[in-house]
Amino acid sequence: MNGKLKEKTREALSSVLPITLIVLALSVTVTPMPIGTLLLFLTGACLAILGMGLFSLGADLSMMPMGEGVGAQLTRSRKVWLAVLVSFVMGVLITIAEPDLTVLANQIPSIPNPVLIGTVAAGVGVFLVIAVLRTLFRVKLPTLLLACYAVVFVLSIFSPNAFVPMAFDSGGVTTGPITVPFIMSLGVGLAAMRSDKNTQEDSFGLVALCSVGPILAVLILGICYNPSSANYEPVTIPTLFTTRDVAAEFAHGIPDYLKEVLLALLPILAFFLVFQLAFRRFTRPQIGKMGVGFLYTLAGLALFLTGANIGFMPAGYFLGTELVESGRPWVLIPLGMVIGYFIVAAEPAVHVLNKQVEEVSDGAISQKAMQRSLSIGVALSLGLSMLRVLTGISIYWIVIPGYALALLLTFFAPPIFTGIAFDSGGVASGPMTAAFLLPFAMGACAAVGGDILTDAFGVVALVAMTPLITIQLLGVFSHRKRARTVRPVDLEAADDQIIDYEEEALHGEESVAGGKVAGVDR
Repeated sequence: MNGKLKEKTREALSSVLPITLIVLALSVTVTPMPIGTLLLFLTGACLAILGMGLFSLGADLSMMPMGEGVGAQLTRSRKVWLAVLVSFVMGVLITIAEPDLTVLANQIPSIPNPVLIGTVAAGVGVFLVIAVLRTLFRVKLPTLLLACYAVVFVLSIFSPNAFVPMAFDSGGVTTGPITVPFIMSLGVGLAAMRSDKNTQEDSFGLVALCSVGPILAVLILGICYNPSSANYEPVTIPTLFTTRDVAAEFAHGIPDYLKEVLLALLPILAFFLVFQLAFRRFTRPQIGKMGVGFLYTLAGLALFLTGANIGFMPAGYFLGTELVESGRPWVLIPLGMVIGYFIVAAEPAVHVLNKQVEEVSDGAISQKAMQRSLSIGVALSLGLSMLRVLTGISIYWIVIPGYALALLLTFFAPPIFTGIAFDSGGVASGPMTAAFLLPFAMGACAAVGGDILTDAFGVVALVAMTPLITIQLLGVFSHRKRARTVRPVDLEAADDQIIDYEEEALHGEESVAGGKVAGVDR
């Protein structure tokens, strides 16, 4: 266990270190930072590294086995009503537990937090049901995505302008460190019980559809709720003079975030206990191991959120403001791209996604290729976000062509890359985006005198959009490269051999389990 924790901590260090060095370089050159704010950031970086290491280990031990177990059991039970009920309940619970959503809700005081969080949770619950049914009944993912995003853009016409960026942002923040490990493992568990050649492709796509639900829910909320205004809560930078003041900030914050994460995880733990009592899916050693994993998840996420919210948020807002006021606002675009390239590696859920992609694809899609594609996508999104901040152009001019291109690529990219790409969009926009990049954009927008709601909000949406394009392009180029290096006859024969081997392996697993799962009762 200690060896695994050291490995996870080293991964976290390599992820957080680049963005830490960038902020340090800026603080001693272009934007001199108050010593108190700098100490908050450095302390936050240390907590983020430790927290990410603990969280990653905890997710491997608890959330992912639980998701796979629930998915496999739902398929084995062959009861559609049970799959619908469990999927909706879990979708609602894990969304309420998602800390990123609370961060976003706190910045929109014109709508009560319970209203916004409840609306988004219901959207995720409904679309998790749709995603599960798609996997069970083998519906093509591109078909559903085309239909869903068509409805999104039609509804956006009738929703207030201030709600459109927030709606797209909500689609990104709801698929964060708690949601992603469970939902992705649920998809693997559902697809693994099937005996067809599309099993690998259908392991992905659940996160993609769950990201659409919040967008639709918030757009409908904007139409029906119709508040008099949609204000935001500006970031406050605390004035600190001594290291004791810095320590006091974190000492006050850790218990609050620990309580928040505990309350968020308790409903999930309660659901797991009910599930275990009903189906006896896991053995006692497995339950003990998962219990330890829950403790790691609790401690890791509490430390990470404390570091991100107390340390990173003030630093992001300060840097955005100072870069504009330094007289060189154009620097925001290239600098934003550099920050975006490195900061995506600090998202806890990204490591979960990259690892699962490599495992499900048997190494054909490496973690390194995934990480590079995500980094390029997020770098582009930050460049576009800073362009919006400086010019005030509408988000429609970016998201409509962007999603149109992403949906067009679904007809050319291999199906597995489509599922991975649309999952990656939600995964890339996690706590670091909400706690550092959004305040960074808000600070810059306030300094240029722009409209925070229409110009700064939407950065999460763009971070969630660009990976859809870059990862599908990775799939297109990979497929063409393979086609050039392998003769068509050999390629077809190799594919047939792989399919035969997968079917034999799946039939073998089913015979060991005691019988083949033929389908589901409608």
